[in-house]
Amino acid sequence: MGFYKNFELATYFIAHGTKEADRERLEQEIAFFEKHLHLDRVYLEPYRGGDFATEAQVRMVKEVFEAHGIRVAGGITSCAPQPEGTKKKARLFDTICYNDKAMTDRLSEAAALCGRVFDEFIIDDFFFTNCTCEDCRREKDAFNAEHGLTDGSWQNYRVAKLYQASKDFIVGPAKRENPDCRVIIKYPNWMESYQETGYDPASQKEIFDGIYTGTETRDPRHTDQHLPRYLSFSLMRYMEAMLPGGNGGGWFDPYDCPLVEQYLEQAYLTAFSKPRELMMFCFQSLYDNLCIPTLGFMLDKLDALLSHLGDSIGTPCYIPNASQGEDNIQDFLGMHGFPILPVPQFPENAKRVLLTASSAYDPDIMEKTERFVVAGGKAIVTPGFVKATLDRGLKGMTSIRDGGRRIRTDRFSTAERWDGVRDLMSEKPLEFSVLELRNNATWGALCKAVVEEESYSLLLRDTYGDGELVTLNLPDAFGQIKYLPERILMLMRREMSPEIYLEGGPQVSLFLYDNDTFVLYPYNDRFTQDQDMLLHIVGNVKLEDVESGHKFDPLYVTRGESVFSLRMHVGKWQAYRICRD
Repeated sequence: MGFYKNFELATYFIAHGTKEADRERLEQEIAFFEKHLHLDRVYLEPYRGGDFATEAQVRMVKEVFEAHGIRVAGGITSCAPQPEGTKKKARLFDTICYNDKAMTDRLSEAAALCGRVFDEFIIDDFFFTNCTCEDCRREKDAFNAEHGLTDGSWQNYRVAKLYQASKDFIVGPAKRENPDCRVIIKYPNWMESYQETGYDPASQKEIFDGIYTGTETRDPRHTDQHLPRYLSFSLMRYMEAMLPGGNGGGWFDPYDCPLVEQYLEQAYLTAFSKPRELMMFCFQSLYDNLCIPTLGFMLDKLDALLSHLGDSIGTPCYIPNASQGEDNIQDFLGMHGFPILPVPQFPENAKRVLLTASSAYDPDIMEKTERFVVAGGKAIVTPGFVKATLDRGLKGMTSIRDGGRRIRTDRFSTAERWDGVRDLMSEKPLEFSVLELRNNATWGALCKAVVEEESYSLLLRDTYGDGELVTLNLPDAFGQIKYLPERILMLMRREMSPEIYLEGGPQVSLFLYDNDTFVLYPYNDRFTQDQDMLLHIVGNVKLEDVESGHKFDPLYVTRGESVFSLRMHVGKWQAYRICRD
């Protein structure tokens, strides 16, 4: 590590800046960053779209950074303008058509330059393709016919095309210039769409020397990618599980962040995943930007915090490579106190597993699920998983059936009898699938949605072998999970993480680590407020604030749980150690 003990800090320098840089201005810009934080590395880009810096210019900029003790790697953004005199390509965002020789020759030239100048370079996440030109359509149709695919889809063709393009136009040209050059592929934050545009981490990890992860979540309400903010943490853990030890770091940016706190939050959540490197995109956008002094201040605090934390743990959510369905549901749950870690392999040895519609993409999912539950595991499943697997074997594990009906309500109840029998109210009406069950074969009274004289189960339990199948019936709009009554949220959280769980409102994430430490983070936006919450921990324990060292007793101990009262301040993490002595 460099200045920081627990991570290195990097920034990305785009090709236009490289092309236009002069020493005097560059020295001034570097001084701004050095005043506020400590850069370990810069990724210097010769090529992006219409900008292609000369090798001499690249070496000059590299020399200036190295004179400041900053290591320099390379970068390429593989998008391209329309070659002059050619027919316009049917593509979005200037992504490359890998059937266009002029475009691929230019890309190969950039990769070769990076191989000559750098010992490592990164491919920005515009490496994907969405071209539907005549050449691409003809080649796709031939590929599909050869492989017996009759639905006209693009996914398999594009995955194969990008696999070959990686070798022919990126890795090959670079390693011919420098056999020891490490080539890193950065994956974007939209994991559920990778294969449709050619990305495929499972196969591409054989080609590249490492991966990097996009953790930009920004303002989810007003950006196209509708990404829950928990993704800045969870995608890092998923990619680390995909290539253990090979995930270089997390990459975030200042765009579409109307609050500075939203920019900082990307850094916080990325850091909570225990990355090797934090990447700030990009140098040009961050120069003379308020984000940098505030981030520099918080990086020291993050570094100190990470010294206390072990390795991330939580309930694994099985998301097979190349799967889709109930996109990002695991991250919406993670936003509200469900400690979830997405994984690309079925977690055979876990105590619990979360299964979604994406999990059902595994053709052997029911065999794995049944074996897991029979052996004593708890499978927690979503409505999407139920619908996808009822006719694949799930009917043998539960009496739940989906008749296609839906309800809308703002009234809820639980099986608990406290203060008599009364309804719990949500802030606004929520919509659910009706998951019908056979009474006393499946127990569905734990949490219910109420409509007039009828109630509909939201938390359903089946015993099977030595284990359990638990179904969470969640709102159709995953962003509305936060409107569930606090008591409903608490009961669902307890199913996911019975050893430690929150009682209280939404918009607070719980990050767990294997050395009895944990972090609570209340999200900051225009609609959140400070709140008091109760934290339940199994056993008679105390808590220690890891930053101050202050120890304190529980508010009370009941039913084998220590219950603590904590005040959550929006945008401010709190970290604790569980003291079991």
